[in-house]
Amino acid sequence: MSLWTASELADATGGTASTDFAVSGVAFDSREIEPGDLFIAMRGEATDGHLFIDRAMAAGAAGVICERPVDHPHVLVADSAAALTALGHAARARSSATIVGVTGSAGKTGTKEALFHALDRMVPGTVHRSVKSYNNHVGVPLSLARMPRDAKFGVFEMGMNHAGELAELTRIVRPHVALITTIAPAHIGNFSNGEEGIADAKAEIFQGLEPGGTAIVPHNNRHYPRLYAAAQAHAHVIRRFGSQSDSETRLIDAIPAPEGGSLITAQIGDARLCFRVSAPGEHWVMNALAVMTAVDAAGGDLAIAGLALADLPGMSGRGERMQVATPDGGAALLIDEAYNANPASMAATLALLGQERANHRIAVLGAMKELGETSDSYHAGLSAPIMAARVDHVILVGDEMAPLADALAKSLEWQGTIAHVPAADAALPALLAVLGDGDALLVKGSNSVGLSALVRALAARPAASAMSREGV
Repeated sequence: MSLWTASELADATGGTASTDFAVSGVAFDSREIEPGDLFIAMRGEATDGHLFIDRAMAAGAAGVICERPVDHPHVLVADSAAALTALGHAARARSSATIVGVTGSAGKTGTKEALFHALDRMVPGTVHRSVKSYNNHVGVPLSLARMPRDAKFGVFEMGMNHAGELAELTRIVRPHVALITTIAPAHIGNFSNGEEGIADAKAEIFQGLEPGGTAIVPHNNRHYPRLYAAAQAHAHVIRRFGSQSDSETRLIDAIPAPEGGSLITAQIGDARLCFRVSAPGEHWVMNALAVMTAVDAAGGDLAIAGLALADLPGMSGRGERMQVATPDGGAALLIDEAYNANPASMAATLALLGQERANHRIAVLGAMKELGETSDSYHAGLSAPIMAARVDHVILVGDEMAPLADALAKSLEWQGTIAHVPAADAALPALLAVLGDGDALLVKGSNSVGLSALVRALAARPAASAMSREGV
């Protein structure tokens, strides 16, 4: 069964098809084209996708959406970006799937992936989700356009860094279940009213709820009353997850599991479950509660979801664990959190590092972006979780990290070493100078800092691949 036919594409976008064709996938990056895909040629700030149409066709594209006629099967439209948005709307309109929307200041990608695995274990091959972090005004309609017409569930991540963005995205996704993982000072520099503004912007996800829809909110978060009030305006049902006695999903107990991760006992509606989440850390206990709440709200099987959470695969840049070779011929544990960072997620992953048994604990921390006037105080504030985690060596990357370097240097409690480098390419020599056998290493920073290159360099070192293992 094709994903889209030429006539369906033309109807959805208001365009004109040059000929009959059918596609099995959708992409707007010619480097991602697979045989049978539709290539959407969009104009961007840096380049024009129309320049790559021939490359896309050579890679096997079955057709193109474009703004000027080409000598290939195509649908001609006035605006390719608008056509992609229209295609997302059309995909959602034709789908009978139960749709779950996920947002939050931290944990949304991991939660989206965990929710996908929980539902896919129940009905294999019939669950669709947004890939990578395709959660913006381009990524969300692209993810919808890729949804098979016979999908039973769809899980979509939605992000924002300004007020109003989620309101637009959620009206495309139109979720039956809308979940907020947490509220924290991510992108706080873009909001004049601080975390309250972030909470309001995240709560926009409820505006797109389908009639009879369910809102899921973090009961433990200090902005819970604000989120709950916003949900009341749009949701038929509101479900809270947390440790409070009146939470609809209530944490009863969580202890470290012998196999790794956490063993969780929770009351989920009328059901009491004990299950394991393979991802370690207190933040993943709450993420797991959110996932189970969403599974239940979407009509899924909680027992099967519990089995899926115990088998979660690692995610590159979001907590994947591997053994890497050290200069002294040994091996060290690497916790890869290089994709993103904000003050809350920094504190959570530093606490996770502190739980590791290791000869030395090392943290390579990249700057946290979009914190505005609060940047210095938030960076300096990382000194407390660093010391609580008993970190022995810190390598700080980026100019924004200067307040943290200064705070640690002035602390009477800090006994470790500090290296402050201007950019990611200077972090590797500083790290190799202190990395040894039996150490535990955390690499975390905002994606734009580029610490993923450091992770790749470490993973590529001789003897590392034979010792690879996945964690979260």
